[in-house]
Amino acid sequence: MAVRKIKPATPGQRNKIISAFDTITGTKPEKSLLHPVKKSGGRNVSGRRTMRYIGGGHKRMYRVIDFLRDKDGINATVRSIEYDPNRSARIALVVYEDGDKRYIVAPAGLQVGHKIVSGKDATPEVGNTMFLSDIPLGTIVHNIELKPGKGAALARSAGTYAQVSAREGKYAIIKLPSGETRMVLTACRATIGTVSNPDHNLEKSGKAGRSRWQGRRPRVRGVVMNPVDHPMGGGEGRASGGHPRSRKGLPAKGYKTRNRKKYSTKHILERRKK
Repeated sequence: MAVRKIKPATPGQRNKIISAFDTITGTKPEKSLLHPVKKSGGRNVSGRRTMRYIGGGHKRMYRVIDFLRDKDGINATVRSIEYDPNRSARIALVVYEDGDKRYIVAPAGLQVGHKIVSGKDATPEVGNTMFLSDIPLGTIVHNIELKPGKGAALARSAGTYAQVSAREGKYAIIKLPSGETRMVLTACRATIGTVSNPDHNLEKSGKAGRSRWQGRRPRVRGVVMNPVDHPMGGGEGRASGGHPRSRKGLPAKGYKTRNRKKYSTKHILERRKK
């Protein structure tokens, strides 16, 4: 994985840094695994705008990703590594021995022709999915389930990974990308390795237009709004806006919004780093 700096032939290319796409081998997606994506423009079923700064964007098709990895004991061969417009990581098209085709989030180092497997008989090799009860301590993992059989929920974006640090009874202790350490049931699954495209955080759009292509509209600061639109709006000239708050009036800096009675608090051993 690498990034490519564009020659500054135009103002929009001067600061542009994009992925080199050097690991991608497939150009056309698998048709049987595509679904249309209907854009909401930030509006709900009544047509009212409930999320700001969403709209436009290039037309996309959704690639159905197998986050369950529940075909146990059947080998799958990696057919191609592809670009997915819906996520920061690369995806891999795998074909099982029975002919079934599925997309998975591609881990770093997975190449065309590699064989992967999931289940109790899997070994701790890149791309294999195992139960947390079977993964050796200290192993780097991604695509971690929070509830058995529900599918991967943690460490799914580009370059992320977690580490299995210990096991206590029916729980495994996982150190997450945020720095949080929490307990996850050993009956949950995780995939060995780090998520692909680790240089994603080095990319730069170069111009505002690329954000529009991705469906992001310009974001307006609260201090330049009117008092009717934002708690920090109004005032003569460049007023400071008062204490930083959200549009609904919740303080923005240091105010804890997590519910103290949330069910998962008992599973968190160490909170994420501030």
